[in-house]
Amino acid sequence: MEVITANSNPRIKELNKLNKDAKLRKDRDVFVVEGIRMFRELPLQNVQEVYLSESALKEYRGEFKSMGVLDGRNTWILSDGVFAGVSQTKTPQGCMAVVKCMHYQLDSVLGRNDRETFLVLDTLQDPGNMGTIFRSAEAAGVTAVLIGKGSCDPYNPKVVRSTMGAIFRVPFVMCDDLPGTVEELRRSGVVVYGAHLDGDDLYDIVFPDRVAFLIGNEGNGLTDEVACRADRLLRIPMEGKVESLNAAISATLLSYEVMRQRKRDRQN
Repeated sequence: MEVITANSNPRIKELNKLNKDAKLRKDRDVFVVEGIRMFRELPLQNVQEVYLSESALKEYRGEFKSMGVLDGRNTWILSDGVFAGVSQTKTPQGCMAVVKCMHYQLDSVLGRNDRETFLVLDTLQDPGNMGTIFRSAEAAGVTAVLIGKGSCDPYNPKVVRSTMGAIFRVPFVMCDDLPGTVEELRRSGVVVYGAHLDGDDLYDIVFPDRVAFLIGNEGNGLTDEVACRADRLLRIPMEGKVESLNAAISATLLSYEVMRQRKRDRQN
């Protein structure tokens, strides 16, 4: 296989653009995955292009071969220097793939089980928070993540990396009309709770089988048009002088409280 040794190569330029440009990712309907751990999680049927550094090819050749990524015409080898230039990490692991985006609709995730938990993200803008929410959502058995307009792109490289593979396993729905989506949840029988400093104490609430939690922007909280559609507002109790928790911690605590209550109910 030919080795790409120049940063001016058109494929390298395109990779750099995909890493930085959300609109281009949307237009091409692809995103970039980087790192050996994420590589092992890849749904191979969605992989369109593979890029490996010379060092990674030597170190993981057997694994790459068993995955089938060395057999296709859409695999390119990069010199270590070129790979370092296109990598989004400080310590590149030498493997990168261009992957077709996943697409979910609300009706494909709603009403599929007797017990459901949804995390609804309202203008959430920090990529690290979003990635962590995906990880904790998978760990806590969340049904799906619903992402409102104005939130960061879930295919942002930092989000993808922070999910540690959960982005491939947790369904997520992009919602152009988040207030309308919340209303649809309510019409289907999902009880909607908004995380809000003026809400009721989380630990005083017994959650029903089907719930959704509204998680707001890191700095401003929920928008008024979304918050007003909650069935009930709740808050996470805090001691000391702490005024708020970040969005990822809040989403994790809420999801795990639901999981705890359901586990208790099964045992009783």
